[in-house]
Amino acid sequence: MASSAIDYSDVQGTILRGYRVDLARHFILSITNPVAAGALIGGLVDGAGGLPRVTTAARWTVKPECFVNLAFTGAGLAALGLTPAQLATFDAAFQRGATSPVSAATVGDVGESAPASWIGGLANAAQVHLVLSLWVDDDPAALAAVTARLRQAFAGCMSELSAHDAHALPANRVHFGYHDSIAQPTVIGAPPRKHSIPDDQNPVATGEFLLGYANESGGSYTVQPAELSLNSSYAAFRILEQDVAGFESFLAAYGAQAGIGPELLAAKVCGRWRNGNPLVLAPDVEGPELPLARLNDFTYVSADAAQDDTLGLRCPIGSHIRRNNPRNAAIVGTDSTHHRIIRRAIPYGPAYDPARPVAAPRGLVGYFINASLTNQFEFLTGQWNLLSSFVKSASGPGGPNAGNAFFNISGQDVFLGVNDPAASKFTLAAPGAKGQNNKVLKGFSRLIITRGGAYCFFPSIHGLRYLAALPGHAAG
Repeated sequence: MASSAIDYSDVQGTILRGYRVDLARHFILSITNPVAAGALIGGLVDGAGGLPRVTTAARWTVKPECFVNLAFTGAGLAALGLTPAQLATFDAAFQRGATSPVSAATVGDVGESAPASWIGGLANAAQVHLVLSLWVDDDPAALAAVTARLRQAFAGCMSELSAHDAHALPANRVHFGYHDSIAQPTVIGAPPRKHSIPDDQNPVATGEFLLGYANESGGSYTVQPAELSLNSSYAAFRILEQDVAGFESFLAAYGAQAGIGPELLAAKVCGRWRNGNPLVLAPDVEGPELPLARLNDFTYVSADAAQDDTLGLRCPIGSHIRRNNPRNAAIVGTDSTHHRIIRRAIPYGPAYDPARPVAAPRGLVGYFINASLTNQFEFLTGQWNLLSSFVKSASGPGGPNAGNAFFNISGQDVFLGVNDPAASKFTLAAPGAKGQNNKVLKGFSRLIITRGGAYCFFPSIHGLRYLAALPGHAAG
């Protein structure tokens, strides 16, 4: 097990650093010539022959013209020469892959979201070998220039199945209108963030995001060969299409049904107002955007009745941010620090103008990063987002007559749930024993559809060098 000191120059940058750029392009690639592909990977690690260099987490003195990272699927690692015995040491979900019926059922990729309907070649997991992600500041010409160099390099060693573009929206919003990139875990040993938002939660163990370090359970995640077992990570690459018009219709119709305004309902289903203010701190009125230092400075459970929200009367227990990070609320199993993820995603598609609505694909594309797809991404998505039974019975300072958390959550996450109209529910809690005064909204449709995905492995820089040389050794 490694010490807590991280060699940033050995870690792919997107794992521990957010690049804070406006443009991204994700290439879905299939290896056609393993030896030549290994040479290309080595060239990218070194930035040789005019290729962009793989970005590390090391601090730069001059900002690079672009940022590049590489992530491999199980099929990709096999194509480069890893053996079945070695791949059997990898995370169980990674071994299955994102298109596996088990994986799809676990995370709700069913119906319209089923892998069989995925775009860009992602439906065929056997041919998806790696995702090469390219980020640039805000210059489309720079994106085009680097893309041209990469595509020239792909010739003869990799087939480009598709490319998926993303671009930041004004004021750092997502298509549903919310201020984005507010809550990320603080990782022990990670480089300090220039634009960090303080979080009152405990920092999360390094081993929850990098292989080879202590995790929150006191163990560590490792794989074989040893060359891949330190400073590497996993990620779920996802293309998530958002039904913005459907969301606005949901807010209007169900806000009227609940007797509240659309903006308050938008805050209730998310847990934050669209400007980012958390409902725990601003339960009734959005108000001016709070200072960054306060946006994450809250918990849900407190011995102080004036601060306590055990029952979800301010921030619904089933809200998106509360499901995805219950903080100090009582939940079944281990606490929330065992299941955190880092999200590196940017919107794609044109901004939605309600005055002139244009039907077009729009949503989020990027990575959900962790050291265990099984215990983090799949657990969080399949348990907290799709089930309400993870919430323990708990009363606040007012006692059981005021209510119980167990009765104040229902259904699935409004954003990431499957939400069949025949079964969908969302609870707006009110004081009263056993939820007797609650309002339950029912019958709404799914708002986000999965259009593509892949379970990926981000090797360390040392690991990339190992993979670059592996096909040549096998051929010799």
